Amino acid sequence: MISSTEKALRDLLSQRILILDGAMGTMIQQYKLQEADYRGERFADWKGQDLKGNNDLLVLTRPEVIREIHGKYIAAGADIIETNTFNSTTISQADYGLEAIVPELNLAAARLARSAADACTDRRIFVAGAIGPLNRTLSISRDVNDPGKREVTFEEVAAAYTQQIENLVEGGADVLLVETIFDTLNAKAALFAIARFFENHPRLPVMVSGTITDLSGRTLTGQTVEAFLNSLSHFPILSIGLNCALGPKEMRPYIEELSNIAPFFVSTYPNAGLPDPLSPTGFPETPESLAPQLQDWAKQGWLNIIGGCCGTTPGHIRAIADAVKGFKPRAIAARTRTLRLSGLEPFTARPEIPFINVGERTNVTGSPKFAKLILAGNYDEALAVARQQVDAGAQIIDINMDEGMLDGAAAMTKFLNLIASEPDISRVPVMIDSSKW
Repeated sequence: MISSTEKALRDLLSQRILILDGAMGTMIQQYKLQEADYRGERFADWKGQDLKGNNDLLVLTRPEVIREIHGKYIAAGADIIETNTFNSTTISQADYGLEAIVPELNLAAARLARSAADACTDRRIFVAGAIGPLNRTLSISRDVNDPGKREVTFEEVAAAYTQQIENLVEGGADVLLVETIFDTLNAKAALFAIARFFENHPRLPVMVSGTITDLSGRTLTGQTVEAFLNSLSHFPILSIGLNCALGPKEMRPYIEELSNIAPFFVSTYPNAGLPDPLSPTGFPETPESLAPQLQDWAKQGWLNIIGGCCGTTPGHIRAIADAVKGFKPRAIAARTRTLRLSGLEPFTARPEIPFINVGERTNVTGSPKFAKLILAGNYDEALAVARQQVDAGAQIIDINMDEGMLDGAAAMTKFLNLIASEPDISRVPVMIDSSKW
């Protein structure tokens, strides 16, 4: 059963293209705040790292600035405004030594946005609790000498997100927005935390937005658009989309692709072009140059929710809102029900595929050679076994570490982390075969 908030959003989305706000960081830069502004009275004597640049902290030290920015985006036509909580998790705030105030950051940020939204009397404004990607990743090692190393665990990431979610909801968020996803596993941890939270609380609409980092059409961890969609389609989300990293010219083909295949509403909020140090604002796209490009997306029928990311301002949002006004919202793409999996690339069990090849050589109970390699700790050659299977045409690889002389959980974790660093292997989905769940 959907909530009244989600019903209201779905009703609006069936009528018109909704407007999301623009960049928070870009707007904060215009205030030319200094270290003292970030510290305020409360953190004037803070002995840790300099706090300038910790934009989330401003909800406590300069709340009037954040409140004013929200108001400017609402006045420009935004239907949905985001909380200033992109880095408001214990994992991200650990860089400043401010983990202890994370609940307060999220609560204050949500209340500021809620106050700005409620002050609007001519239409309903929705508050999206912004859940950012973290400064630690579950899929990539930062140690080139140890590709299997991870600085955080799935449980730690999920716990950090749970704390953020609890306080965003308490502060008045209408929607939860998992955004700027460059590592899908981090996003899965966020959605896991949301699902766990909803077990004991009323459900809220959930929006998801990934980030294609370059013209290869992949996220930073290597997933294609369709693989990214497949990875998250099990969750009952309101919308899926793309934001950040790219300007409208570069993002266009990926939004077109997503709009053609997504069984959800589609959102997008591109940057104001690629960063340009010679531009007065650091980004080349003005309101006058950005809006017509996004208007064409509306004409093509690709949009349900549109806004702006880095480099955009209330001027951009006003121009976008005017440009897409009157265009019909995108109709959700119909999809046949079938098995859809993903590694870095998608795998769909289409009717024309007579059978699915599952590579089972990476199984200690079925392959004596593989078992010997794992028991000996020879993971380089064990990876070569997996690579050979993919090269030979395996569409899925089966991995089993159930062996009496082996710590199966540790071996499975290490092997999967290593596979994640090998795109020629991890491009296909993995089948976990284990009796030790």
